[in-house]
Amino acid sequence: QVQLVESGGGLVQAGGSLRLSCAASGNIHSVGNMRWYRQAPGKQRELVARIGDNGDTNYADSVEGRFTISRDNAKNTVFLQMNSLKPEDTAVYYCNAVIIERFTTRLLVPWGQGTQVTVSS
Repeated sequence: QVQLVESGGGLVQAGGSLRLSCAASGNIHSVGNMRWYRQAPGKQRELVARIGDNGDTNYADSVEGRFTISRDNAKNTVFLQMNSLKPEDTAVYYCNAVIIERFTTRLLVPWGQGTQVTVSS
């Protein structure tokens, strides 16, 4: 079994920073793309950032230049450094990852449980 566990959310004032973490654990052979999504109340879940296993990255236009995604391959962990936060960044943030399960070689795409980020004006 493979799971993702997020941490690092919280309440911050506009202009502040937060750093989210998401650790994959379980029977892992390898981890490919890792992504952060967010979902605000009444809105669809949207892709925030993606990082490949070679470190290449993509960002949503709304966070480009403010957020930075990174990963620690040795720890199967992805991070999201969020700077210059705005009230419109308020949402539940979820991570997911493409994982090849050890022994079975099944391809899994689990989701984390989500972590709340609230930015006050």
